[in-house]
Amino acid sequence: MKQIAQFFLVGLVLLAIAIVYDGFFILEEGQQAVITQFGAPVGDPVTKAGPHLKVPFIQNTEIFEKKILIWDGDPNQIPTNDKTYVYLDVTARWRIANALKFLQAVKTEAGAQSMLSDIINGTVRDMVNKNDLIEIIRSSDWSTDTMSTTTSASTIGSKPRMGRDKIADQILAIAAKVTPQYGIELIDVMFKRVNYIESVRLKVYDRMISERKRIAAEKRSMGEGQKAEILGTVDRKLKEVISEANREALTIKGKADAEATRIYGLAYSQDPDFYAFQKTLESYRSTIGKNTSLILSSDSELYKYLKSAEGK
Repeated sequence: MKQIAQFFLVGLVLLAIAIVYDGFFILEEGQQAVITQFGAPVGDPVTKAGPHLKVPFIQNTEIFEKKILIWDGDPNQIPTNDKTYVYLDVTARWRIANALKFLQAVKTEAGAQSMLSDIINGTVRDMVNKNDLIEIIRSSDWSTDTMSTTTSASTIGSKPRMGRDKIADQILAIAAKVTPQYGIELIDVMFKRVNYIESVRLKVYDRMISERKRIAAEKRSMGEGQKAEILGTVDRKLKEVISEANREALTIKGKADAEATRIYGLAYSQDPDFYAFQKTLESYRSTIGKNTSLILSSDSELYKYLKSAEGK
């Protein structure tokens, strides 16, 4: 009986050691686990942080992250709807939403990355093939009115204008419908880099240069127009000022002449004979100089005052 008690005690000690060694596990914050028994999942995923029990040596735990993970695809050369090739570098954020489905479908994060590459790259290729180059490179909040006529001419058609952001949203919507069956929640998809292939890049540079030259010529033309308008306004105002000054000068001169005439008239009316005599003397001074020779008849009006003085 004593030996049985000893064996029982030893068994309890061994069971305690087994439980301590492999009978529980501690789940850290930001992690989730699936308990497996002989490789098959048992029960629901464990998502609460802290210590948890399991059957020692029979059951194992598969630990997965709950935090958001990053997927980075390889840059791909993809043709657009208008037959122009571009290099696209796409990235996405995802997380394990259902650890049990994830374990059953892809097992590891490496398998999930490979699966996401197939889903996202295929969706990206399909969307790029359906859109023109300008929709891939422009942001969705850009106005095509601000683009060059050469660039926007290729976008004329019945299709709605989208832009890179809306295309990324459509890629997310399409791919996110597929990933839940793998226990994955796809959070977002973004174009990390969009670049032209070398041949297209040279054409784009040439077009950018010609566009800058066109804009510069347009700005210069506008400047010349404004310059001509300003000079015309200055010239018109200058003529208006000169015309107004001439008008005022003529008005003042006319008033002065009228006043002088009035004064002359008053003076003449006071003594007409003296006024006539004075004007005659002034005419002598202005017409007869040192080297002046005049041939006049004796009865000329010019000498009437001289004749009257001689007669007296």
